[in-house]
Amino acid sequence: MIRLENVTKRYGAENVAVRDASFDVAKGDFVFLVGPSGSGKSTLLRLINRQERPERGDVWVAGRNINEISDSRVPFLRRNMGNVFQDYKLLTNKTVFENVAFALEVIGKPRHMVSRQVPIVLDLVGLAGKEDRFPHQLSGGEQQRVSIARAFVNRPLILLADEPTGNLDPATGEGIMALLDEINTTGTTVVMATHDHRVVNAMRRRVIQLDRGVIVRDQERGVYE
Repeated sequence: MIRLENVTKRYGAENVAVRDASFDVAKGDFVFLVGPSGSGKSTLLRLINRQERPERGDVWVAGRNINEISDSRVPFLRRNMGNVFQDYKLLTNKTVFENVAFALEVIGKPRHMVSRQVPIVLDLVGLAGKEDRFPHQLSGGEQQRVSIARAFVNRPLILLADEPTGNLDPATGEGIMALLDEINTTGTTVVMATHDHRVVNAMRRRVIQLDRGVIVRDQERGVYE
């Protein structure tokens, strides 16, 4: 589903964010990218969804080398990806329903599909009955659930999560991880960047560990020590 081959990404001449990274992620995998702040986790996610392009190496997604696709085709690539962020990135002037519906509307889904799909995914993430609330009326955990619903409503092949529990207390974070685990069981590939040891060690999924842009460990059912 995802393949990186000898990928290097620099920000300026001296700042190497990712150095010679190579790994494969199979369809349906759940993979943690771990390491301290500045180790290259978020950069890898941006390379996978073509927000960034590498100086060297190739990034393959769903059988296509995304370095070679034109900029005009990038929105079509991203239709197969959902993104979840630490700071939620919700539209503050839209309700829960409208925030999730927006993800379908921007790709041209008809109104009847939007009205059918949004309640289904809000029920999945535990927000049934809160469709008309605005982000400021929700807890942090609820806002993150809206973010996940928006990322998943189009049933993407891949879900990329960048520190999705970073602003949450441990108990709320556990609920978010249970939700991502449930989404993964539907067949969606999940790649999550985190520096939260508790989350990684509780899940015991594949761990790719980075140190100053270099992959130093790639372990099935790994822990983050």
